Amino acid sequence: MRYSKWLAFFSAGLLFASFFQPWIVIESRSLTITGFDTTGTRWSPPAHLHIIFTILYLAFTLIPRIWAKRVNVFIAAINMAWAIGNFIRMALCDGGECPVRQSGMYLALLATIFMLLASFFPQVKMNGVSNSNP
Repeated sequence: MRYSKWLAFFSAGLLFASFFQPWIVIESRSLTITGFDTTGTRWSPPAHLHIIFTILYLAFTLIPRIWAKRVNVFIAAINMAWAIGNFIRMALCDGGECPVRQSGMYLALLATIFMLLASFFPQVKMNGVSNSNP
């Protein structure tokens, strides 16, 4: 894919932007949870692990080696799994209270899907290998 690096950086920026958006709203306690602010809940901020995975993802995106691209697929898959886990876990009903998902949670999930798609189609130049068929 010709624009996979641009898609990787765009999706990482989209993920970072989602951390500041509201993820869920718990109306009974008047709480708005974001990627960084989970005050009033027993959760740790989910954005911290996303930041670690995204920095590794961007570093391996810039390394022009095939092993880095393979590791990048793994990191993007772990990042997406963490986003899916947050998507399910944070919006579970607890004691009759059902949180309402907000735009930031959907944006984080969409960004990790784009990151995984960009990692599937890296731009790699292979030395000594031609793409022509005999």
